[in-house]
Amino acid sequence: MKTYITTPIYYVNDKAHIGHAYTTIIADTLARFARLKGDETFFLTGTDEHGQKIEESAIKNNESPKAYADKVSKSFKDLWAELEISNDYFIRTTDENHKNCVRKIFLKMYEKGDIYKDEYEGHYCVSCETFHTKTQLLDNDKCPDCKKPTRILKEESYFFRLSKYQDRLLKWYEDNPTCIMPASKKNEVIAFVKQGLRDLSVTRTSFSWGIKIPDELNDSKHIVYVWLDALSNYLSALGYLDNDEKMSFWPANIQLVGKDILKFHAIYWPCFLMSLDLELPKMIGAHGWWTVEGEKMSKSVGNVINPIDVKNEFGNEPLRYFLLSQMPFGNDGDFSKLAMVNKINAELVNELGNLLSRSISMAKKYFDLKVEFESGFSEELNKANEYFKASINAINELRMNEYISEIMKALSIANAMVSKYEPWTMMKNNESKQTQSLLAVIFNILKNASILLSPVMPKASAKIANALGVNIDTKTYNDMFNLQKEFNLKECEHLFSRVELKVESKEEVKEEIKEPKIKIDDFAKIKMQVATVLECENVEGSEKLLKFQLDLGTEKRQVLSGIAKYYNAKDLVGKQIILLANLESRKVFKHLSEGMILSAKNSDESLVLLTPLTKCENGAVIG
Repeated sequence: MKTYITTPIYYVNDKAHIGHAYTTIIADTLARFARLKGDETFFLTGTDEHGQKIEESAIKNNESPKAYADKVSKSFKDLWAELEISNDYFIRTTDENHKNCVRKIFLKMYEKGDIYKDEYEGHYCVSCETFHTKTQLLDNDKCPDCKKPTRILKEESYFFRLSKYQDRLLKWYEDNPTCIMPASKKNEVIAFVKQGLRDLSVTRTSFSWGIKIPDELNDSKHIVYVWLDALSNYLSALGYLDNDEKMSFWPANIQLVGKDILKFHAIYWPCFLMSLDLELPKMIGAHGWWTVEGEKMSKSVGNVINPIDVKNEFGNEPLRYFLLSQMPFGNDGDFSKLAMVNKINAELVNELGNLLSRSISMAKKYFDLKVEFESGFSEELNKANEYFKASINAINELRMNEYISEIMKALSIANAMVSKYEPWTMMKNNESKQTQSLLAVIFNILKNASILLSPVMPKASAKIANALGVNIDTKTYNDMFNLQKEFNLKECEHLFSRVELKVESKEEVKEEIKEPKIKIDDFAKIKMQVATVLECENVEGSEKLLKFQLDLGTEKRQVLSGIAKYYNAKDLVGKQIILLANLESRKVFKHLSEGMILSAKNSDESLVLLTPLTKCENGAVIG
């Protein structure tokens, strides 16, 4: 099977930011996943370099449009190399093969009668490269999309008969439920089209930086309108109307865009393709925008995120993981370094990295790094495999955050198995074969997780696979749900290290971490009580857990607390502590924990238990 995946080609009027990186990382992940499945894959990205905005930006920088475009285009290409993007081709609209293709497309549409010459007068937005009717404009004749002022523009123009294809376009939407994803964006497009389509101006004469229309029309003052030029890149990259070298990849499987340019891809582009008698894309996916700490990204505010800065601070694969898992596809998402730190530490370090290292440590200690499955644990394995299958379904529908969250759910099952069954206790009870089977199931879950995470984090996944003695390839992908019964393991370095939020001062910390405010009614829901420690002991198999028996006056409670690194169990007997008493009970390492003992952590990572200043009655309520 052949798979064709595209990003939008990025406009070279400014530097790349985290939003550009997000789109390209999604496309890269989809391309890597397609290759994992065994598809012959063509992944395209590039830059859009013509138009009035570029011409004006070049003038401001005292450069020619081509020199300006060369510089900014190179910065995008270098960025994708830095982020290890696996695109097969990087196209520029200033490439000669692209310009030749655009002229041939224009001529073909003209000869078909879909392009005609007329005169246009209207409100033109330079930023969006589009005309708007008076009724579409905001106050003071501002563009409804970018909110910038429009210009009255009157000029001779060639028009594309967009209105001719309105009914066919609506039929395409109806017949292809997933042609635009998510469905909410599709509904917006349909509503727009049903208002009626006007023919589209596809040339300009008011500036010169663009592709001249075909010589056959003998009208050299006209250049091709930017959207007919730009959208044609998806065909010119395949050799359309030239050698057709890669046209076997058409139609595109997935064309990714930001929501701000969905209209052009979901309305203009399909109509252009209909005019050319070509098949339409199988899916156009529109994602949302990134905010930063809850605010819109803006150069004037100074909060535009440079992806290289984030990559240098946290690493490339954690960056990829965070961007894909943080934003529900189609919605807007918020970029926060604090959220990224929490996600790396909780999910990559704890759920994934620690699971691998402690499981291999037990396999080394008990079985010399060789384990064999005999029987048991089918319930956990089947549930994990359900999550893996849900993950595959999610990525096929562009639900990238769910694709990752389903994998993490499977890893949570493996982590819970260690706590529930306590392999060290099983070994003390001479249950060697059961322990091997337990570890083998955990290694099967890790194996499948490494396969499915490889499109997101190829290097970390390769380390996991190497430690497990398996390969990540199409064969292992197809065999994922067949239980591997034997593992010959290798010791593995830590996959990820804990990270901290880097700030320059305590004042900056206060500004960076904006704690949510609660109302008195919220506080009233919390019940804190004084309790006396009757007994305290270490939990076997855990380096950090202590098990407390507490006297609350009217009742006794058992609570587990992860403070063994800071206190000796025997020193705490008889002490009074503060207990969050109405916290829902849960099992930790097979032990019931009925509350939370409160403590405070200092900046040097030392920990202090909270205690009353003077002795109180057991059960005394704090408030």
